[in-house]
This record gives sequence, C-alpha cells and structure tokens, in this order.
Amino acid sequence: MSLRHGPFRNLCSGLAGRRAEFGDHNRRLDRARIRRRAIAPCALLVLTLAACSSGSDAGVDPEIESVATSDVEVSTTETLAIDPPATDPPVSDPAPTIPPATDPVELSPTNEELTANRPYDVFVPTGYNAAAPTPLVLLLHGYTVSGDIQEAYFKFEPLAESRGFLYVHPDGTVDAQGEQFWNATDACCAFRSDAPDDAGYLMAIIEQVSAEYNVDPKAIFLAGHSNGGFMSYRMACQHADTIAGIASLAGATFADTADCAPSEPVSVLQVHGTNDQTIFYDGGSNVGNDYPSAPQTVEAWVAYNGCDTTPAVTADALDLDAGIEGADSHVEAFVGCEQGSEVELWSIDGGSHIPGVTEDFSAGVIDFLLAHPKP
Repeated sequence: MSLRHGPFRNLCSGLAGRRAEFGDHNRRLDRARIRRRAIAPCALLVLTLAACSSGSDAGVDPEIESVATSDVEVSTTETLAIDPPATDPPVSDPAPTIPPATDPVELSPTNEELTANRPYDVFVPTGYNAAAPTPLVLLLHGYTVSGDIQEAYFKFEPLAESRGFLYVHPDGTVDAQGEQFWNATDACCAFRSDAPDDAGYLMAIIEQVSAEYNVDPKAIFLAGHSNGGFMSYRMACQHADTIAGIASLAGATFADTADCAPSEPVSVLQVHGTNDQTIFYDGGSNVGNDYPSAPQTVEAWVAYNGCDTTPAVTADALDLDAGIEGADSHVEAFVGCEQGSEVELWSIDGGSHIPGVTEDFSAGVIDFLLAHPKP
C-alpha cells in the first residue's frame, strides 16, 4: 500500500540496536566486533532525499520527501569494525556457530585502515549456507543521505532474505558542509572536500565480507541512487574484474569514455525519470563538469560490452513509480553482449529524481542483477 504526501510517500524506519561481542568462534574475523541490530516496527521520520545539484554549485534536491514504510519485518544485520575497545560490555546472547566457508584470509593493512573508522552492516539471510557460494549486493546512497535511509527507500533487505543474498548498505564520507557523499565521477560529488578513496573502501568491504562469508566471486553487484549511481559506474569502470553488474537510479557514467576502461564486461541497468530536475535525463553538468544523458550512458556501456546496438524496446512494460498511474516505464534491452552480459535502460516516463518506487522497482533491480553473474 502506498501512502503519498505531495509527490512522495512517508518513510519511517525504526532502528533498535543491540550489540554482541563474539568470543573465539568460527565466524569472527581477527579483532572484529560484530553488532547485531534488529529492525523493529517503525517510528515516523521526515527525510530529505537529495542528490547532486544540477546547477553550478552542489545543492539539495528541491524535492523534499517524507516517505513512510509499513509492514517492516524484523531482520538481522551484523556490523564489522576493526580493533574494538576492550571495554565493550559483554552480552548474554550466545554467538552464532556457523563454520567458516573458507580458510581465514589475511586482510591487507590498507584495507584495515580504510574500514577502521567506517564500519558497515552485513545482512545475512536466515537461509545462508556457509557451504554454498552466495551473491553479495552493495547499495550506495545518494548525496546528503545515508545507507540506512537509502535502504528504507529501496527496501532491499526483505529481498536479501527472500532471494538469499548477502547485503551491505555502507555510508560515504562527510564533506565540509556535513553532507555524506561518494567520490565518484568528476561530475559527482566530491565538491567541497579532499577526495577520499571510496573505490578502495568499497573494495575493502568486498574483501572483508568475502573473508568472513562464502561470497560467490562471480556474483558481486552494486546498486546506487544518484551519487551512489555515479559511484557504481566508477566501480564498474575500475573493478570490472570483480563487479558482475550494477544498477543505477538517476546516476550516470563518465562523460569522457576515455576515463572508463573496464577490463571485461559488466552488466548495466540504468533507471532514470524523464522529468528528473536534478540529474537530467538528457545530460547536464555539475560545477562545470559534464555528465552524459541516460541514453548516452547506456550507449557507452553497449560499446564497452560489445552488445548489439539495436535494442529490443518494450513500451509501458513496468510500473516503477507509485506516483504515476499504471505502467509508467519503457524498457530498452541490449543483448548479444560479450560474456553473457546485458545492458538495459528503464525510462520512467514523467518520473522525477526521487520516484515513489514500487515493489516492482526494487524486485526488478535485484532480479536483473542476480540474473547476470559473471561466466
């Protein structure tokens, strides 16, 4: 059921936390502290979901949305952080005893440094089997928001439980204005601060989660909104040997195709509202740096992946925006790509920068990713 106030829904999320320090058991990384968090019935939040400004300065998305989620299911996440204080209070909950899927992996000092001050949650589905390779999905938030807010908007966690994938929704760093961001492409969004090594940070997360769990190395995926979409493209460009596929809502790849040289194909899903007034569907610029249109973004990845250049077009194929009556999106699918990859463009006709995403949107994004592992 969709509750809308103005152009968007009210989004509420109740987060009740509890921490559990693991003893010497088989699921613990060296010097790792694991915190369990239960998501309880929600309390009302008012959010401002914003992305990079489409003007000459970075600003907040003019659309302010309050989004309310109902029927929030209790789920379990785990937070990994390095070198916990020795004074953490003990808890009485027994630690899980699932055996490791692989031998312990020695993490590089660089990766430990990258994640030491940026802990993150790992959602582990209840059906996780340490003996079975399991897909991993990372969700990257938009400019000014957080991983928790992005999850409350996209609602990937219930899908991680039902489809059985490991799931992380980390946070970027904070700029001089106190806004969280990712250092993605030149167009978005390291506007006001030194550029952090966010690509290295995300690779460190992938390495650490793979050391702790039996991650399928052929099924590592990224999804992102706006600035998070830009960051997903950067990861696909720089780490195509690791990333099997990405999905971007209202993001874009590098404007200069010479800035992206993927070593192998990466499946790409670009979703974009044609009435986006923040990251324009037809392309634009941020602080003097251009970004391509949604069709140009897809065209670039069709070329990178060696796909057929004539797409199969399906009109009114999907209902992605609850604020638009009926099927609102048409699909352009480019097939015949190398190594079984695929590139698709889902255009939300009349959709904004922050569409009132439906269950079909979230499920469709995840299903596209899971259907495109590396060969």
